[in-house]
Amino acid sequence: MGFKVLIADDEKDIVEMLSAFFTGKGYDILTAYNGEEILGKIENRPDIILLDVNMPGMDGFEVCRRVRDYVSCPILFLTARIEDADKVKGFSVGGDDYVVKPFSLMELEARIQAHLRREARHQNQAKVKFSGELLVDYSERAVYVNGDAAGLAKKEFDIVELLSQNAGQVFDKERIYEKVWGYDSEGDSSVVAEHIRRIRVKIGALTDKVYIETVWGCGYKWLK
Repeated sequence: MGFKVLIADDEKDIVEMLSAFFTGKGYDILTAYNGEEILGKIENRPDIILLDVNMPGMDGFEVCRRVRDYVSCPILFLTARIEDADKVKGFSVGGDDYVVKPFSLMELEARIQAHLRREARHQNQAKVKFSGELLVDYSERAVYVNGDAAGLAKKEFDIVELLSQNAGQVFDKERIYEKVWGYDSEGDSSVVAEHIRRIRVKIGALTDKVYIETVWGCGYKWLK
């Protein structure tokens, strides 16, 4: 059985083209043409989602935000939009990558494979406890404080994973962006600060201890 890809676009020709291409490559395909259909297909647990931004009614950003309540799989936006504000918005609601239309099918497949390999590496890692109270479960991709889940979104956990696996090492915003979003992603590293703020709020609701320290003028580090 191949990886399960959910293709969501209101343009029937694009859905049919992508379905035929990826079926031929051995992927299992799910399709949807609007936001409600996408939410209905999430119970099938796709391994990756290709999500059009410009759908009528519930647009791709809103769909992505809702989907993140149920799945942590990679979400790649398919879009003709190239404005920085749209890219930042897409990443902030839980998207992982942008593929600008028109796109190369071979490049799209390469990006999908890269994201799936990254997911496989995440699932093969273990659990690590910090300060006796905070547990990072790398296989489950979750953070717990004294047994209570912090409820991190996918990109928030990716940042915790990067910093916690390199505790004490300082990462600037640009490097975090490259590591978490990818070297070839088109976006703005300023989104990193907002994600770290959210991580601190969620973990801070469960403990007074600080785990991510700001090193002024340099970046961020995870405290040992």
